[in-house]
Amino acid sequence: EALAELAAELRPGTTGGDTGGTELRVQCVAADLGCEEGLRRAGAAVRELLQDASFGRLLLVNNAGSLGDVSKSFLDLTDLEEINAYFSFNISSALCLTSTALRAFGARPGCSRTVVNISSLCALEPFPSWALYCSGKAARDMLFRVLALEEPELRVLNYAPGPLDTDMQLLARTRTGDPGMRQHFQRLQEKGQLIECSVSARKLLRLLQEDSFPSGAHMDFYDI
Repeated sequence: EALAELAAELRPGTTGGDTGGTELRVQCVAADLGCEEGLRRAGAAVRELLQDASFGRLLLVNNAGSLGDVSKSFLDLTDLEEINAYFSFNISSALCLTSTALRAFGARPGCSRTVVNISSLCALEPFPSWALYCSGKAARDMLFRVLALEEPELRVLNYAPGPLDTDMQLLARTRTGDPGMRQHFQRLQEKGQLIECSVSARKLLRLLQEDSFPSGAHMDFYDI
């Protein structure tokens, strides 16, 4: 429902849908990227969309992801199905959809291609109770670093947006099994130190517009 609401907001002629006189086409595809059928549906939509030869730039943002069950410690993670499901959604789907999009768009003369992975400090630092999340973010960073190395004509960015004021943060401060970590997130919220999504998004856009980062780099909200 939230995805449909955003699509309606972005479409010209609707409340908040001011596109500044430019043509904006919005295509909303609801798909569960944690299952094969959802991934096939999303991949097919991407391939169909990118057949349009009029597109002069591809900007792909990999934002889909989940926190996992942070009430569990490393030693609690014994269910192979749970672990595989987490990595399938958080790593495999990002790899498959990115490859699908890049192959569908192709290396068009004079056209730029940029891939953004929404990363995290957790890709670099271990957090207790967050074994799945930290390892998933670290793996995604490395995937996109390899992509940058293999495809030097691409622009690839791993962007850590900071502690955003989202539903995920609510889970972090209420469900995290490690007491110290849980209190840390509670203090961020109490002190008003969580970041509005729009603030972090504007930093990301500025970073992309300046286009001066090394391809494959990990850039953090606080370092920009």
